[in-house]
Formats: sequence, C-alpha cells, structure tokens
Amino acid sequence: MKAQELLKLSIQERIKCIIGEDITPTHLPTEIHEHIEHVQELFRQRSATIVKCHAKGKVESTIALEEREDIHYTIHMQYLIKQRDFFYIQEDVEKRCCRICEGKIEQDVLLFPGLKVGESESLLFEEEQEASNRFSYNRLEAVKYAELWWNDENPEYVHFKEENCTNYISQCLHAGGAPMMGYPNKAKGWWIRGKNWSYSWTFAHALRWYLSGAKSGLRAKKVEKPTDLLVGDVIFYDFEGDGHWDHSTIVVAKDIYGMPLVNANTINSRYRYWTYEDSPRYTSKIQYIFFQIVDSKG
Repeated sequence: MKAQELLKLSIQERIKCIIGEDITPTHLPTEIHEHIEHVQELFRQRSATIVKCHAKGKVESTIALEEREDIHYTIHMQYLIKQRDFFYIQEDVEKRCCRICEGKIEQDVLLFPGLKVGESESLLFEEEQEASNRFSYNRLEAVKYAELWWNDENPEYVHFKEENCTNYISQCLHAGGAPMMGYPNKAKGWWIRGKNWSYSWTFAHALRWYLSGAKSGLRAKKVEKPTDLLVGDVIFYDFEGDGHWDHSTIVVAKDIYGMPLVNANTINSRYRYWTYEDSPRYTSKIQYIFFQIVDSKG
C-alpha cells in the first residue's frame, strides 16, 4: 500500500475514534489513539461531547529513504461540540510528520515550531507618558479580527512561520483600537512598523510583562479567574512553570459555564478550551495569567 494511502486510512480511523465509534484501529499510531482518549475524558469532565468531526489534509513534502518514508503534512480538524444545549465548532490546524516503515505507520508526530529568543525579550518595559494614546477598546472588532485571521495571514503584517502566536494576538488588540507607542525602541512600548517591531509585539513573555506595567496606551489588569475574562481579553501560558511565558491566546467566546474559548496562532486554533490540557505541550506545572484589557476612556 502506498504511503499516502496509509496516511489517509490513519486519518479516517482518527475521525472514527474521535466521534466515539467502537473500532479497533489498525493504522492509527498508539500515541494518537491514547491522546484521543485523553481528550475525550477532558470533554466529559465539562459535560461536552464531540458529535461530528471533519478533517482536511494536505501533504507538504515527502522524503523517501531506503528504509522509511517521511510525509510532512498539514491537517485541518473541525469538531462540532455539544455541551448540554450549546453547540460550537472548534478548529485546529496542525503540522505533522508521519513516518512509514515497511508498510506500517511507525509514528505520527506534531511538529512544534522552534522558538529562539534573545535575552532582551525579558526586559521590563518603561512607563510611557503619551496622554494622547487614550482609547476605547472595541472588543467586538478584536474578536471579529481574531475570527477572520485565525488560520490565514494578513498581508499588511509580517508573519512569523516559526512562532506567530503573540504577533496574532497583538494584531487582534490593535484591531480593537489599542494604540501603538514606543517606536523605534524595541524594548519600549508596543508597536510594529514594516519589518521592525517591539519585543512586546511578538513575544508572549514580553507582552505579558508589558501589560503588567503599562500606564497609558494599551493597558490591562490581572484578574484571578478565567470566568472574570471578557471576550477580547487575553491569557498567557507558562507550560513548564519555569517563569517563562510561552504562549498567548485571545478569548472569543464562553462555554455554558462561563469558561473561555480561545483563538490562537502557531498551532492555529479556533474556539479551543482555554486550559490547553489537550496540548502535547501541557504539563502538570503549567501556569496561567489572565489579563482584562482596560478601556482607558471608560
């Protein structure tokens, strides 16, 4: 059987397992099957089930060697989720590598982007004193932007193929009316101009600290619980619990319990449950911080 046919069969089995069909997978790698079971348990814990699933795959490249064949592909997953009488669609776009040896799928792994950062991204940001940067935060416009560009690249901005999560969040905040300030100092303010940008615009760790200290322009206050967040607010994630903030998301909706559903980039996701417990990057040491954007004219 050809390698791409094996991959197609594996994806079909993945869909059947996700929606709870009672099958014995023959082409689905064990680690994916176990991950699906883990995700289903997470859904059960919040009274939710996946009632339908659709997958669309695209092969990006194939590397054929003597003893194996590696298929690099992108898969766009769509889930129809029911939570009591509430329905919503979650979407995830993953870049994966499927390794096939001797006519069998040996492994199928999620490709994580490599993040290389400089020491300067962890700088604390100086207070800005530009009174003209008072603004009204339009949460609807921020969410509309988050929905429009969650799985596409806005040509008006630079796109970072390796790590785009905070660039995307910054674009959403700016679409909501948050003013840029601090140019041209990369370690001061929050801004992007052509192919230049501040650390706070592009790095989760830097934006987290910028929001903690900004006194004008884009500002936010820390809240204690995810249920305190409104649509258009942001969440930061420290997956390893080591003090380095790795990821950022924007709240686009709430579930029936008032828990945030988020959009994100890098591994492009739409209406994902905020905890990221379904992510391979999740660890028991994970830390979260919740920021509510402050309307400076409110």
